[in-house]
Amino acid sequence: MERAALFRGGDAQMAAGDLGELLVPYMPTIRVPKSGDRVYKTECAFSYDSPDSEGGLYVCMNTFLGFGREHIERHYRKTGQCVYLHLKRRVIEKVPGASGGALPKRRNAKLCLDLETNSDLNSDDFEYEDEAKLVLFPDHYEISLPNIEELPALVTIACDALLGAKSPYRKQESDSWEEELQASKHAKTLVQLDNGVRIPPSGWKCSKCDLRENLWLNLTDGSVLCGKWFFDGSGGNGHAVEHYKETGYPLAVKLGTITPDGADVYSFDEEEPVLDPHIAKHLAHFGIDMLQMQVTENGLRDNDIKPRVSEWEVIQEAGVKLKPMYGPGYTGMKNLGNSCYLNAVMQAIFSIPEFQRAYVGNLPRIFDYSPLDPTQDFNTQMAKLGHGLLSGQYSKPPMKSELIEQVMKEEHKPQHNGISPRMFKAFISKGHPEFSSNRQQDAQEFFLHLINLVERNSVGSENPSDVFRFLVEERTQCCQSRKVRYTERVDYIMQLPVAMEAATNKDELIAYELKRREAEAARRPPPELVRAKIPFSACLQAFSEPSNVEDFWSSALQAKSAGVKTSRFASFPEYLVVQIKKFTFGLDWIPKKLDVSIDMPDFLDISHLRARGLQPGEEELPDIAPPIVIPDDPKALDIDESSVMQLAEMGFPLEACRKAVYYTGNLGAEVAFNWIIAHMEEPDFAEPLVIPAFGEVASSGAAALGAVGLDNQPPEEMVAIIISMGFQRNLAIQALKSTNNNLERALEWIFSHPDLEEESEPALDMMDMENNANANVLAETGSEGPRIKDGPGRYELFGFISHMGTSTMSGHYVCHLKKEGRWVIYNDLRVCASERPPKDLGYIYFYHRIPS
Repeated sequence: MERAALFRGGDAQMAAGDLGELLVPYMPTIRVPKSGDRVYKTECAFSYDSPDSEGGLYVCMNTFLGFGREHIERHYRKTGQCVYLHLKRRVIEKVPGASGGALPKRRNAKLCLDLETNSDLNSDDFEYEDEAKLVLFPDHYEISLPNIEELPALVTIACDALLGAKSPYRKQESDSWEEELQASKHAKTLVQLDNGVRIPPSGWKCSKCDLRENLWLNLTDGSVLCGKWFFDGSGGNGHAVEHYKETGYPLAVKLGTITPDGADVYSFDEEEPVLDPHIAKHLAHFGIDMLQMQVTENGLRDNDIKPRVSEWEVIQEAGVKLKPMYGPGYTGMKNLGNSCYLNAVMQAIFSIPEFQRAYVGNLPRIFDYSPLDPTQDFNTQMAKLGHGLLSGQYSKPPMKSELIEQVMKEEHKPQHNGISPRMFKAFISKGHPEFSSNRQQDAQEFFLHLINLVERNSVGSENPSDVFRFLVEERTQCCQSRKVRYTERVDYIMQLPVAMEAATNKDELIAYELKRREAEAARRPPPELVRAKIPFSACLQAFSEPSNVEDFWSSALQAKSAGVKTSRFASFPEYLVVQIKKFTFGLDWIPKKLDVSIDMPDFLDISHLRARGLQPGEEELPDIAPPIVIPDDPKALDIDESSVMQLAEMGFPLEACRKAVYYTGNLGAEVAFNWIIAHMEEPDFAEPLVIPAFGEVASSGAAALGAVGLDNQPPEEMVAIIISMGFQRNLAIQALKSTNNNLERALEWIFSHPDLEEESEPALDMMDMENNANANVLAETGSEGPRIKDGPGRYELFGFISHMGTSTMSGHYVCHLKKEGRWVIYNDLRVCASERPPKDLGYIYFYHRIPS
């Protein structure tokens, strides 16, 4: 019997034997998903097609990879796999039933695809209609499901397992530092009492015990109550939990965590932190406007900051009706939960022609030569993301008839525009201790992480990251002998310090600070914010000025001396990335953000910063490494014995106490006690104090002074200095490698990555391998040196990334890009024409060279 006859013989139902006969040749290729198998049934490996797309999604019954209609034939030709499960989901408006009620949410009750739901859809107005079919290639024969009676048992089991499989990303997320919060089952149906309760912007206290910290707002009745008591004496008296037990009101939000980006919500019924997709509406019920909430220095939020100066309002251009933009290059990206840093960077990256050509221009070749698992190939996923952003396929304006209908009905139909970069994020962050988590990250660090991956995965001579690369010439001078040393290193970002001392509104700042302190003491709302205004020229001047070199050892004097260092551009890149160093540390090492306004220029000329090399009359420092001094007896070191005895009296081993005091720099018994608690599980905890060996230091003077060597091994004396502060050796090495062996920046790096000290060796090893690849550009490119695109130092601004919040580990990122002569704001999925681009509040700026 011919196969065509099996399916084209009319409406008569096919016999079970006929289906079995048809599927027999393919049975060896059909697999049942096992534990650990990743089933990609929500997204195409080559595009952003999904079961919601017009052509649905085809899932291979052998590899469990998903493919859109445009890419399924490629996989069939490459692998010979013939059996696919075709998934299609339709979103339709509900039709009122005879009794006035709505039909069930799922039209096909026999089929459960277990797909993620669209949070933008209102279940009162829309529902899903799911469809699944087995499709046999190359003839596209279709077998509708469910068809349990007629299909072979193996096929039925495989289909059921695939349809019920969980998202592959959930497995990865469970291995990250923090699992992604799930939406509460109560969020959609939460009942809020109309009792007239309005929550003030500040001055909160528990209604039962007058506590003013760890307060929770119950989202049902508006009660403000304290949380649980913690072991360290902080927390509260548990009145919020008692209230839940009395009333059954399940959800509460922590006061002091509300920002325009979200809030901390806890479900007493589910006994875990949860997401509330409708948090803005639930807070508005009690008079709280999330968009007005602004963080204050004491960690609380208030909404008394006027919109015209609020960082959140200005950067997102809130309060202004912005015109949505559609078409190629105007595609938004879904926020996956603190992934706005990735969205902002990738929008900027794919606005650059070199990246467009390298990935989107070579898309057919990249896709055709992709490995059997394209979800694990960097170039494939970059090409996929670039095409998704630039094709316009996922950024289509609503039809005119739809707009009229929305206006007439005064309702908003959900739009399926934008892409969800879940597969891209899962791959690019795999194994990375920071980006694989669901926490907010530093956009500058992610940019360097991306460039590193581009470097490692560039094919042939085409490397789009060449446009960012430049050489820095560092001139170090001994102040006593006046002799100099010149070294070069590779960099991708120009870091500009914030010259706070050059603020042009100092009187206003002083007056504001006095008013702020008075308001804080009197528990009044703070005064209108005054932001420091810093001239860009002052920041550029601070960048070019000499800086002192700590513990400089002069090879000319064979002794320590005063030294100064200046940095200049040995080459100018095609695209100049400028980072404003807004994040700094106070005297107590607490990170803080400088809320400043800098008049960034549209046109920038840094030609005067061109390096000149060794000048006539200058004499070079001898290439001699500093001597190695190793104490013969560690016990002879300067250790505060009184602190040692205090710790020993607590019952800790004497040698462990000596190490604790030594590694914390004799800062006292309390600091040393914290070191003991952090290291007491280590196997050598009670072993005698041993000073790290200095003999491993690089022999060349250049390497000893921190220049990038071919082995990229940090100078051992720098490692020892960081270890002496109580940090682990592998963390010290990682920090130095990440900052080109700059001791000051290495310490900043450590304090900005506090969780890495407790991270496992494999994760640090992964970052170590990554930084080796990044720092060894000289070695990779041979004796000719790194590839650079030198040219004039004149630039024009075409984009900037802004950050809202007090830390790189929190807040929100937004990207502004200049396209077709006008500025456009990219705020995750929202892409609009910008009316007032806040160029003075940016964090990272992108300039392109002006042709000479």
